[in-house]
Amino acid sequence: MSMRKRVGLKFRDEIAFLKGWKRDRTSVGAIAPTSTVTARKMASVVHPGSGLPVLELGPGTGVITKAILARGIAPQDLTSIEYSPEFCQHLRSLFPQVDIRCGDAFALDLTLGEKRAAKFDCVISAIPLLHLPVDRRLALVLDLLERVPVGRPVLQITYGLLSPVVALPAGYEVRHLAFMVRNIPPAQLWIYRKIP
Repeated sequence: MSMRKRVGLKFRDEIAFLKGWKRDRTSVGAIAPTSTVTARKMASVVHPGSGLPVLELGPGTGVITKAILARGIAPQDLTSIEYSPEFCQHLRSLFPQVDIRCGDAFALDLTLGEKRAAKFDCVISAIPLLHLPVDRRLALVLDLLERVPVGRPVLQITYGLLSPVVALPAGYEVRHLAFMVRNIPPAQLWIYRKIP
């Protein structure tokens, strides 16, 4: 891909991001789209050979979506849930074969519909959790962990120093994956999982 085309695509993502951010600043947790370096690190937890689909929460402009697909996941094996109708429209134009669902990650059974009982290889989340009460964060993470096999990760990006969920009940773990300096702002990546 030529440098001009790459710059054009990046500019288009940034314009879409700014429109979504202007419309609803509380549901967009960043001040810029996730960097490609961070997106690749997030997608590194995907196990393409598992035979299971992947669940993505808060895809925004699709930078992480693109990295998940580059990891080897077929578009039809990726379900991405986005709250913003503007971002949903943008994502559907970029990834017509991905199952883009415009809905609420905190009402996953409703948003997933016929896929509500599905098991996913992993969950990759860019939902801005830090502005929510701790009990809602914990409830979401525990719900997500029921949707992946034991030992498989729920990955969360955050812009705070600590994990959005600091402690989980016995039988679960919270683990720091990476501090991503090449992101605006710098980001922390956290993994939650049931211990085998």
